[in-house]
Amino acid sequence: MPRYSYTYKTINSLVGKAIHRYDMIQDGDRIAVGLSGGKDSLTLLWALAERRKRIRVHYDLFPIYIDPGFSGGFGGELAETCRQMGFLLTVDKTDHGLVAHSSANRENPCFLCSRWRRKRLFEIADSMGITKLALGHNKDDVIETLFLNICYAGEISTMVPRQAFFRGRFTVIRPLAMVDEQRIRRFASERQFPRFDNPCPSAGVTKRSEIKDMLERLYRTNRKIKGNIYRSMSHVKMEYLLK
Repeated sequence: MPRYSYTYKTINSLVGKAIHRYDMIQDGDRIAVGLSGGKDSLTLLWALAERRKRIRVHYDLFPIYIDPGFSGGFGGELAETCRQMGFLLTVDKTDHGLVAHSSANRENPCFLCSRWRRKRLFEIADSMGITKLALGHNKDDVIETLFLNICYAGEISTMVPRQAFFRGRFTVIRPLAMVDEQRIRRFASERQFPRFDNPCPSAGVTKRSEIKDMLERLYRTNRKIKGNIYRSMSHVKMEYLLK
């Protein structure tokens, strides 16, 4: 593959647009990058690493992987992938996934595991003197979260590209927020990123998966629908909502 393919150039352009629009990165930033082993977070790490080679803003990247504790984990293989990219991966072994899927948990296992994972990412970042966390959520994730919250939380909300936590002590950024999942999938294939099998028993059978399937069927009826949904989230007419 050429070093800078059309797919990468498009992703880089959209990442740059998101970074500038939402003021995500400043000179001197130390940024933790939450890795899952999937195509999105690996694309995020690669894109941010390549981007800093060509811009005047300097920032440092620190990839972190929270191992949920299932057998068949891939922390070692992911660490090797990061090493080949020039990074030392911090692997944190937990039992979050096991506890979340045990009879002791009465909540949605994915919700609880995700909450614990983010909490642990904050804790590790804090111990490293880092106050900014980059996550690999993409455009499809933003749209799916909107529908998840409408259908299962009874509210109109979604994840945002830049979000402050703990009264501004930490900032979460999502540089891939404008990038379609399909484009990321194509790029990951071009770069030949390794594919890790997710050992989580809930993989592919979550409410998010159901929403994703529903939206995919909708998208096939009109190619403008995804873009319209995404744009609608920044064009809200409050006077036409219930109060």
